[in-house]
Amino acid sequence: MLKTGKEHLEGLRDGRTVFIGKEKVDDVTTHPAFKNAAQTVADLYDIKHDPEHRDTMSFEEDGERYSMWFLRAKSQDDLRQRTQAHKKIADLSCGLFGRSPDHVSSFVTGMSTNPSAFDSEENKFGDNLMNYYEHMRKNDIFATYAVLPPQAARNPEFYESQNLPVPTLRVVREDDDGVVMSGMKMLATSAVFCDEIWVGNLLPLAPNQLKESITCAIPCNAEGLSLWMRQPISLNAANEFDSPLTWKYDETDVLVLCDEVKVPWEKIFVMDDTVRSRGVYTETPGHCYGNHQSNVRFWSKMQLILGLCSKVAQASGANEIPVVRETIGRMAALEATLAGMIHGQIEAAEEWPAGYKTYNRRMMYAALNWCTESHSQIVDVLRELCGGGVFQMPASVDIMHDAELKADFEKYFQTPQLAALDRMKLFRLAWDFVGSEFAGRQQQYEKFYAGASFIVRSHSHREADWDFFDGIVDNIMADYDVPEPV
Repeated sequence: MLKTGKEHLEGLRDGRTVFIGKEKVDDVTTHPAFKNAAQTVADLYDIKHDPEHRDTMSFEEDGERYSMWFLRAKSQDDLRQRTQAHKKIADLSCGLFGRSPDHVSSFVTGMSTNPSAFDSEENKFGDNLMNYYEHMRKNDIFATYAVLPPQAARNPEFYESQNLPVPTLRVVREDDDGVVMSGMKMLATSAVFCDEIWVGNLLPLAPNQLKESITCAIPCNAEGLSLWMRQPISLNAANEFDSPLTWKYDETDVLVLCDEVKVPWEKIFVMDDTVRSRGVYTETPGHCYGNHQSNVRFWSKMQLILGLCSKVAQASGANEIPVVRETIGRMAALEATLAGMIHGQIEAAEEWPAGYKTYNRRMMYAALNWCTESHSQIVDVLRELCGGGVFQMPASVDIMHDAELKADFEKYFQTPQLAALDRMKLFRLAWDFVGSEFAGRQQQYEKFYAGASFIVRSHSHREADWDFFDGIVDNIMADYDVPEPV
């Protein structure tokens, strides 16, 4: 079933517990902090019902239509279809909505191609994973994940000495009908707009952290679950003109707090297995599917940056200066570089697991590393092109409602290239990308959404064929030996 945007918004009024500081939010679809981003999510659902985009955004199987991100690829064409759907979703938010409905769904879809990774001698959870995949695609579920422990004291003795619980989420009790969890997980980006939360562990666990190794799915309105918001950036936006990105793309970041949350056995995928808890992401195509989506999303953002660089330079005529043209040309080359890395993942696709095709993992992780490393430098180029123009503009577009101010503004702020209001609109957009609080959140997000840099690079190290690379050196050295004395 393909949900509509209206149906998804109705589902968000389900009794979830959301806090902004001490304020408890009754309805995220109408609260000023969330309503515009909630509508952005609804629009992402509605695009699938547009006849023009129906075949890009969904596929048919056994007489039912499903969102394209639930397609398990068996050919390169299937991979292309998935990529096209990711690109359409990313374009609708210019790559600024990272945890869109196709992200975690892609993780689960990739995992479903190798459910045996969830089976151990003690627990056979592969069937649970497959049933959850079917549940997600049949109900068009929007899920986020909380897969990192909270930043806290590294010494467990601290909590013992203070008679405090260790804050990291863990199983505290097992019952006949499931387990009970308490503690915290981060960061469930977009959780306030989601149906469910995938709880797991992307970082390695110590051998004694068995109870922290729980991997499961919980509804966002589960009893005992509360969502603690960071400060909503959207509250800074008085109107869309002055803050066009903040206005509708603040996807939110959420700390998940569980106070004896019950999880039925059928929604548990890993338990009491610290190695498998992390391994299910890389022993299946899950991590590859999900982060290919991240690559594509960044591509849409890169295209927005390139367009802003070009338009900002045109606004003052600076685009006619050779060094500026060279700078923008370099940015165009970088955008094409990322596009090539994304297409390469399809052209060099892997036959893995048996019967399925997967994006080339080495190329995907290379693109992931490129995006993480490059974002700050790329944004700085746009910042330099903006110069002081972003500070020259009046404080708000409300000057247009004062006849005298409007006349002065339109007279003095125009350039030969742009009328005053068009120039202000452009620089407001540019500022929301490079300098506002929304821009600061984007900067932090791009640096760490895939983990710290050493974690991102460790993926590339793991996937490299070191026998091949070492063999090149060995083969050269095997061709010669100590020369005979002259």
